[in-house]
Amino acid sequence: MKRAFYLLSSLMLVFTTSCVDSLEEYNVDAKRATVVPGVTLVTTAERAIARTVTSTNVNLNPFRFYVQYWTETTYTDETNYDIQTRQINNAFWNALYLNSLGNLNEARRVITSEATADKVKANQLACVEILSVYTWKTLVDTYGNVPYTEALDFTKPQPAYDDAKTIYASLFTRLDAALASLDPTAAGLGSADVIYRGDIAKWRKFGNSLKLRMALTIADDDVAKARTAAVQAAPGVFTSNADNAEFAFLSSVPNTNPLYEDLVNSGRQDFVGASPFIDVLNTLQDPRRSYYFKEAAPGRFIGGVYGALNDYDDFSAPGAALEDPTLPGVLLSYSEVEFLLAESVERGFAVGGTAASHYNAAVTASILHAGGTQAAAATYLARPTVAYATATGTYKQKIGVQKWIALYDQPVVAWTEWRRLDSPSLVKPANALSDIPKRFTYPTPELNQNGANAKSAGSAIGGDVVTTKIFWDKF
Repeated sequence: MKRAFYLLSSLMLVFTTSCVDSLEEYNVDAKRATVVPGVTLVTTAERAIARTVTSTNVNLNPFRFYVQYWTETTYTDETNYDIQTRQINNAFWNALYLNSLGNLNEARRVITSEATADKVKANQLACVEILSVYTWKTLVDTYGNVPYTEALDFTKPQPAYDDAKTIYASLFTRLDAALASLDPTAAGLGSADVIYRGDIAKWRKFGNSLKLRMALTIADDDVAKARTAAVQAAPGVFTSNADNAEFAFLSSVPNTNPLYEDLVNSGRQDFVGASPFIDVLNTLQDPRRSYYFKEAAPGRFIGGVYGALNDYDDFSAPGAALEDPTLPGVLLSYSEVEFLLAESVERGFAVGGTAASHYNAAVTASILHAGGTQAAAATYLARPTVAYATATGTYKQKIGVQKWIALYDQPVVAWTEWRRLDSPSLVKPANALSDIPKRFTYPTPELNQNGANAKSAGSAIGGDVVTTKIFWDKF
């Protein structure tokens, strides 16, 4: 009987294997895609970028604290600039390098190899390039010198670091090439593009607006380059809130806006508005208060002590609008563009209009985006403390304060603009571990695995510490 069983088993093995060429065919998952369309990788990258720059997660994005929009209730580590304990600098680094640039690089490779019409392929690759430039700029603005020419190459596990200013020069060249290759008469990324749904005309505006942002970022370091880039970009930038580069989040986790996840889905009450910000909003009678925050008491907005423990129930929590899971994640806004144009005029760049007209447009766009009205914006701009002609300070101070208020939904950019414009005047809390950070230090894993290059980069920028300024931060 046992012999018969072995014989039958052998025959079954012969018959079951005779239908395949090799045993590898048994490992084929019929339900798993063998080819990933390149455009879907762009979707993943867009999501990663949007989540990174809009997140409230204290392990990833502490910039709402650095510009003193918010403060904490239970823990005060991040408002006192403890970056290392939670390895925040490593999380931000990985989010941009791996989740964002990693997917964009693979998307570029796959799209290049696909059998797509030439003009469509060119548009798709140009969109990938614009997103890449956006991400690289964010990395440089955060760390300074970073791996660039040798980055994301698996054959180079210890990539060299490139000079931050040299990277910027390369990014301008790459962005110009991408803009030149966009053709609005042809299709692009289609429905895989969550930001603009394949609208190439919108991508052209996004690219030019990004170029304007880059131009003003370096204006204190290289005014000639900044002037040329700003003048070139100005005719093609955003012209209304409808142009905003925004990622459309969905109503259910894991594709909701990360603010919803931290403010609602977590069940936690970790954040309240910080008094340096809310006090300014109150003084100016800013109509965006009810969008930005909840009332702490009927008709009252009250900010917590920045950097100290605060009772959640005593202060104004982040606004109800921020609890909407579908709240779009803003990468670049029309309001920001108008502030950049106002600054350009003040610097003598021939971008058209007046500083006051662009300033007014910027403030109005921000108020409308926050659910306000044209009438509310006009009333606000008529106040002597807000009107461009009578507000206190230099153009950097006037623009800096109002831009700080307007960039509430763009905390990473708000931090960059505060460093660059040196306005408003912010003071570190009493128990801070350092001055307000001007950059992130290099991540510990990077120092362990690529130590020689990372340490050399730290020395090249003046020290791998949070108080070292990025090359464009001159004052």
